[in-house]
Amino acid sequence: MTAETIAPPKTKSQALRSYDVADFPALTGLEEDWRFTPLKRLRGLAESVEATSGGVTVALAATDGVSLRVVDAAVAEKVLIPFDRISALGYGAATEVTLIEIAKDAVLAEPAVVRVTGTGAEGLHAARTQITVGRFAEAALVLWQEGSVTLADNVEVVVADGARLTLVTVADWASDAVQAQHIKIRLGRDARVVHTQVTLGGDLVRQFTSVEYTERGGDAELYGLYFADNGQHQEHRQLIDHSVPDCRSYVGYRGALQGAESHTVWVGDVLIQTEATGTDTYEINRNLVLTDGARADSVPNLEIETGEIAGAGHASTTGRFDDEQLFYLMARGIPEGEARRLVVRGFFAEILHKIPVEDLRERLGDAIEARLAKSGA
Repeated sequence: MTAETIAPPKTKSQALRSYDVADFPALTGLEEDWRFTPLKRLRGLAESVEATSGGVTVALAATDGVSLRVVDAAVAEKVLIPFDRISALGYGAATEVTLIEIAKDAVLAEPAVVRVTGTGAEGLHAARTQITVGRFAEAALVLWQEGSVTLADNVEVVVADGARLTLVTVADWASDAVQAQHIKIRLGRDARVVHTQVTLGGDLVRQFTSVEYTERGGDAELYGLYFADNGQHQEHRQLIDHSVPDCRSYVGYRGALQGAESHTVWVGDVLIQTEATGTDTYEINRNLVLTDGARADSVPNLEIETGEIAGAGHASTTGRFDDEQLFYLMARGIPEGEARRLVVRGFFAEILHKIPVEDLRERLGDAIEARLAKSGA
């Protein structure tokens, strides 16, 4: 047995960590961490102990200061220890690791764009990506995911001491794609990451993000933008583990839903351990339900083991479209369809502004408006 057990376990998600999928019990859907996920729609990822490495191609647009290479998984550093069965499946089955490296002291003049393209939805596939940012480097990186695939993948992000990373991950998969992803972020002393997670495409997308602080002064801001259309399931989970003093985290996710059986899930877990004095943390999730038949589940969790903190809090709101805002705009001569689009785009504006690429912001804004137009809004 290759499991690593944390004693005493702080939360259910930390009770077992292992690289071996066989160490995790078979999923039934009754588990707290899986009760919102339609396991049958995972196409076997929840039951299988085998998957084929690959299923995606990865390409980096030429950018000074950034390199991409593929190495054997056996020689790559292990940053993530899987928390769940599907993450362990993906980690064990991926025979190669895509390394995206930013050298120490490098300052990127423009964001680097990495395109991940699925090669087909048939079969179960596994992939592993590792992003490393050297000491005192400053960089912005976009990970754009598209195409068809059934994928269990792990993304490991290491931000060294004093480094700054702005990371944007976009799940713009084809309508038949299924993805279960774990993104692990490890921060060094005085390191900072701003991660914006955008989810638009796919049949089922389940993304788990965890943050580990290794030294004082770590700072993590996690933002999310998701828009579920008819029949889509989009699930976002975070585990922010404050285990060292004087670190900060902020989580702000916003989602919209429209169409019958569209379903979004957001679960934010923040753990402040006894040693993590001086922690400053806050998380908030807002959901906008645009039509009947859509369902948004939102579960913020905050566990504090020390009273010596700078601040901690959480909030969650879910509501229907604001008719008063719509009336205000229409009363000033704006047609109803355009008014609805303005309200929704305004709802997402704060998150869109976190994205450092103007063309990408405009493309995502256009995609949101196209969805509203398709529904007749």
